[in-house]
Amino acid sequence: MSDTTWNDSRFGPGSYEHSSQEDRSAPRVRVHIAAAVRPSGVRGFQTIVRDLSLGGFTATSPKRLEAHNFCWLTIRGFEPIRGEVVWWEAGLFGVAFASLLPQETLDAIVAHQRHGSTDDDLIA
Repeated sequence: MSDTTWNDSRFGPGSYEHSSQEDRSAPRVRVHIAAAVRPSGVRGFQTIVRDLSLGGFTATSPKRLEAHNFCWLTIRGFEPIRGEVVWWEAGLFGVAFASLLPQETLDAIVAHQRHGSTDDDLIA
């Protein structure tokens, strides 16, 4: 029998895998933000971000995106944010940010969206 415990295992507390799942469970804010996404190696496209958290976002996609592909989310007025596609299903996809967003950045994006951002603000 192995002496490895949950705390020592690859998926135990303190591991990247455990931490990333904790980050993805951060509270999500329901939003409707016009943005652009550019996956690695392909042309970017316009999207609508549907929810946003410190750890990632869900948005619409006109085509299938492959899991583990890196991408950049661009929201008008903010620096592009790097992430990794986690899932795609029926025109929606989820991304985990490469680094957690600072709370101030999340708050600023949500405030910007609630005070005047419209579908007319699509990123070129």
